[in-house]
Amino acid sequence: MAGKKYVAYVGSYSYTGNAKGITIYDVDMKKGAFKKRTEVEVDNSSYLIVSPDGKTLYSVADEGVVAFRILENGMLSRLNSRKINGMRACHLSVDKDAKFIFVSGYHDGKMTVLTLEEDGSVGPILTAVYHKGLGSVAERNSRPRISCTKLTPEGAFIMAADPGIDQVSIYRFDHRIKGLVLVDALRTEQGSAPRCFKFSDDGRFLYLMYEIRNMIDVYEYHYNEGGRAPQFERIQRVPATGPNKPGRTNAATSMCFTDGQKYLYCANSGDNSVTLFSREAETGLLTPLFNLPISGEYPKDVTVFPDGKHIVSVNNESGSLSFFKVDYEKKIMVMSSNIVPVNQPNCCVFVQVK
Repeated sequence: MAGKKYVAYVGSYSYTGNAKGITIYDVDMKKGAFKKRTEVEVDNSSYLIVSPDGKTLYSVADEGVVAFRILENGMLSRLNSRKINGMRACHLSVDKDAKFIFVSGYHDGKMTVLTLEEDGSVGPILTAVYHKGLGSVAERNSRPRISCTKLTPEGAFIMAADPGIDQVSIYRFDHRIKGLVLVDALRTEQGSAPRCFKFSDDGRFLYLMYEIRNMIDVYEYHYNEGGRAPQFERIQRVPATGPNKPGRTNAATSMCFTDGQKYLYCANSGDNSVTLFSREAETGLLTPLFNLPISGEYPKDVTVFPDGKHIVSVNNESGSLSFFKVDYEKKIMVMSSNIVPVNQPNCCVFVQVK
């Protein structure tokens, strides 16, 4: 990491008037700290992602999806925005070739697929689908609420986690016919609320996190070319709070891997903690190492610094970013920097700049 420079982008709700939407920070990799540079206006930036080539930043906004060109120094130049013809989304993902962007609608249970132009700007809607059904817990998950949408590793299917109806829907994705065909679903336990998922880099394992049940399931993933649907075999279930018992008000909020996927972090609201798991590459199995407080309220996101030695906890309710240096051998983490105030932050991403 010597000589490399990074910026961090933090997306925030802006409806209170105390934040513009996206805050840009210079990253001090050695200290594990942020220094605020400037803010960019986006209405209620609830989620951010970076394109595979690191040149474009995409943000959820009230009007739909906004695209920014990432300049060499890390500043942002607005490319365009596109409506999704639905309520404000909560999650975005992009395919590895940057041809499509997938938008998850928590408030209306709608999944929208838009095209991406060669310059990174957002193109028109390709297709969309609404989930249907009833949930099990009044208000919290009584109806469809899509919280995470991603392609499977080979790109043949789209998976959409729905904590409202306790399932992960699986669609065949054929952009030639501009349509989605529901082929199967991972039907989870009633009231479990599957919130987000990640695949291993080798495409062999799926990690599925449950918001209400406070668990992470590990599945073996099998894809047969030409098959109707992929196959999943659950091989492990671990508490999201690791060695500690979750409280009654706990809710798992996010997961992230370190580079190389040797470790997995999980953030938990309620007890306001982060759990570190080691991951065995060959078997895919997780082993909890610690569960420690994050010095903030409602850690909506936890993100690993590019050096892999530090993390930042994005604390929505306390309006703060807290920073920690992690010692993987001693299984501890200590604060590496002063807490940074930021209004109702939702997520954080890093980008290397010149």
